[in-house]
Formats: sequence, C-alpha cells, structure tokens
Amino acid sequence: MIVTKLKGGLGNQMFQYALGKNLSLQNNTSLKLDINWYKSGKNNRDYKLNKFNITEDLINKSELKKFYKHRPHFSKLGKIYDLFFVNSSKYVKEKTRDFEPDIFLLKDNTYLDGNWQSEKYFKNIEDIIRKEFTLKNKPSANFEDLLTKIKEVGENSIAVHIRHGDYSLDPEENKRHTALPLGYYLDAIKTIKGKIPNPAFFFFSDDIKWCKNQFGNLQNVYFVGSENLIDYESLILMSKCSHQIIANSSFSWWSAWLNENPNKIIIAPAQWYNRLRINIDDRIPKGWTKRF
Repeated sequence: MIVTKLKGGLGNQMFQYALGKNLSLQNNTSLKLDINWYKSGKNNRDYKLNKFNITEDLINKSELKKFYKHRPHFSKLGKIYDLFFVNSSKYVKEKTRDFEPDIFLLKDNTYLDGNWQSEKYFKNIEDIIRKEFTLKNKPSANFEDLLTKIKEVGENSIAVHIRHGDYSLDPEENKRHTALPLGYYLDAIKTIKGKIPNPAFFFFSDDIKWCKNQFGNLQNVYFVGSENLIDYESLILMSKCSHQIIANSSFSWWSAWLNENPNKIIIAPAQWYNRLRINIDDRIPKGWTKRF
C-alpha cells in the first residue's frame, strides 16, 4: 500500500491525496488514507475528501503500526535512535516546499507526510484527478442557483477568492500567511478588465462584509459568503467561472486548477507566505500570471 497522511484544510487534503494516488498507480498498489490528524481534537479542520468521488480506503491502527515506527524524532536521543532503527524510505517527510522529483523513486509500502503543493506531483494523471475531484452528492439549491448565474455570464465570469477572516484573526494562520493587500486585488481586477469585455466578478470569501465595503462599487458584481455555501461547494463553483483571481490559499489554487476553460486567465499572488525567502515557483503552474 501507499499511505498518505491527511491534514489541514480541504485544499491541503487534495494535494496530499493527489500525490498518493499517483504513487499508488505507479506501484500498482492500493492507496490508504490516514485521517487520524482530524481525530486529535487539537485543530479546527475537518476531513472533507469524502465529499468528492475519490477512492476512499481508510487505514486502520494495526496497518499504521509498521509505518509509525519509522517516524523521525526531533530530540537528540531520538535522532540517535533514528540512525539505527528508522527507515526513511518507509516514512517519508516532505523536506522542502520545492518540488522533490525523487519522490517518484519510492516503492510500495510507503507512508507520505507532507503537503506536496505542486501539480508536478500528479500532472501525469491529470484526467484521473479531475474526474475524482467532482462532487459526490447532489449540491445545494444555492449552488445550483449560482451555477445558473455563472453559466448565464459565460466567458466573462471571474471568480475572486479573498481569504481575509482567518488570515487576519487567527494567530497561528497569521504566522504562516498574510491577508493579501487590497492593492493586489485592485491590480488583478484592472488586468482582467483589460482582457475581458464586460467582466462579471463573483467574490467568494470568509469575510464578505469586507469585500462589499471594498468592491461594492464594481459593476456586474456578486458576493458569495461562506454562509451561503458549504466550502467544497464553493471550491467547485469557483472552478466553473471562466477565469480566476486567487488568494494565497491552496483552496483557491484548486479552484483555478480544476477550471477546464482552455483560455482561462489565472492571476495568483507572487508572495504566498509571510517569509519572502520561500520559493513558490513550483506551486504556480505554467500559464498563470503572478502579481504583487
């Protein structure tokens, strides 16, 4: 089996699953999902991949034992133990945020622990991933109504994702990410207006009040708050727009990647984290436009 550890929000889960799926197919073996991170009670995230048409096979405790014994330690004594008893090819931790091509040398019976945020980890099975990341159940009435509106707008529909609430208010999130400045969105909107005639902007956000205050003067604008849709519905709905302006968020990254418009314009932030030195070149696919 290939085992992938799922942790974080929905966008992170999708990256973790996609690499695991690719390695399981490469090795002609099963993919098992470890969702124990969500059972700890120490985080405010939920396991959500089961809302999609994935191949769901959850690993049990007895199966996990043979992998957990190879988890690396961080204490001085633990590192000495690791030298003699831990097999780093059985429990593989992500070393960097850059793409790690050696990951494809891994064989059967491997546990993956990381975020793996690059399409290079699954580009070769793109059709499979796109098919699996579709909604399993009938969507809500709000979803259907908004989808109808997006289809009416057609080629001029622009999804704008603004992640403002938790990035601004959650101290832990703010250590890693920063809410993008207003200037990023104003510049992105100006760029879109120069390329798309009569654009209609669909704002998706966890802080829709802030969005209305900043962008309420735009023409052809629609505001979609988190109270209107379930998160996985919002992600898929954003992907149905013809173009995207995304946040520094794996959630909106996936909405842009799943967009099947061959002529799509995707504007993404050049700064993803609070620390400027972190390289994100492997995260932004070819053809997307980096701004700010």
